[in-house]
Amino acid sequence: MANTFDFSTRAIHHGYDARSAQGALNPPIYMTSTFTFETAEDGGAMFAGEKEGHFYSRISNPTLDHLEQRIANLEGAEAGLCTASGMGAITSTMWSFLAAGDEVIIDKTLYGCTFAFMTHGLPRFGVTVTLVDMTDPANLAAAITAKTKIVYFETPANPNNRLVDIAAVSEIAHRAGAKVVVDNTYATPVLTRPISHGADIVVHSATKFLSGHGDVVAGLVVGSLADITQIRLVGVKDMTGAVMSPLTAMLLLLGIKTLELRMERHCQSALKVAQALEAHPAVLNVSYPGLDSFPQKELARRQMTNFGGMIPFEVKGGKAGGIAMMNRLKLIQRAVSLGDAESLIQHPASMTHATYTPEERATHGIAEGLVRLSVGLEGVGDIIDDLTTALNAHNQFTE
Repeated sequence: MANTFDFSTRAIHHGYDARSAQGALNPPIYMTSTFTFETAEDGGAMFAGEKEGHFYSRISNPTLDHLEQRIANLEGAEAGLCTASGMGAITSTMWSFLAAGDEVIIDKTLYGCTFAFMTHGLPRFGVTVTLVDMTDPANLAAAITAKTKIVYFETPANPNNRLVDIAAVSEIAHRAGAKVVVDNTYATPVLTRPISHGADIVVHSATKFLSGHGDVVAGLVVGSLADITQIRLVGVKDMTGAVMSPLTAMLLLLGIKTLELRMERHCQSALKVAQALEAHPAVLNVSYPGLDSFPQKELARRQMTNFGGMIPFEVKGGKAGGIAMMNRLKLIQRAVSLGDAESLIQHPASMTHATYTPEERATHGIAEGLVRLSVGLEGVGDIIDDLTTALNAHNQFTE
């Protein structure tokens, strides 16, 4: 389907023709591990890459193929790849392009498990990992070397919403011959398309907004056909085996159909919630790109079409205060993950970012009292009432 169609139209239709499946409105789920060959010669030709076709679901599957085409189209990339989780997407990508002696430069604030893989996992195999504050691209320019193979970052970053200028960082990385890999989980292609800003590869935890229903664990990667083929045949097939199931792909195809509508609601509600939090006396600070107080608001407006559904904020009383406030909530659910219909709240220092040491969290801008709110699809007044009630009680408790 041509890119002249609207985003939502492509999210519903791209990559699938019902006439190819007996008129089925939704793509069939191909629950098969292997595929038969017409002849032995056909099988050999497929293994050699001389003939197109599916021969084993660790490499490709028709249901996954529909999803891969769709996410690549929505991100403005040549090709896509399904993986079993967001970490599967990240690790499969990194293992495909790195060898002992190479260097990876990462932004200083990343999701906890990504940070652990980068700083604890890769060095065990002879890969140098350098941490840089990429909110200032000059820091990357000063750190990058001839050994740098990949520059990796999230924008907005998990959990504190720091932004990185994708275009500026990509220009510096490409001058040095490095690939740029961006985690676009928070923004989704509805709000930011990193490929159009110069990135080479985009990874997603599709578990989050792309699914939107808290019913799958999944990852996606998009990029050039050459890069995606490398990740498919090296990172997934031989290194991680992080293969998505066909049923998961089907659920993601359903979730993506409503992605633009859901993101619009997430963003509208999150702005109102952020404004209410910023005005409450029990709240010390709120980091939301749509607020005038957000320090990178100009970059947010240049790089994003809207500002997302994630709100990190601090309340009085540090770690104990944040946890106490969370425990007073009635509607908002205490759970990790994000991007679901339900509003979710969690405490990064003891949960998603517990892989950082206390010293690392302090250095990397993850306060001990920070809580991370994923604004759901409930009535925004109900979300604000729940937070306000908990914060009012919290304010009385801490005064």
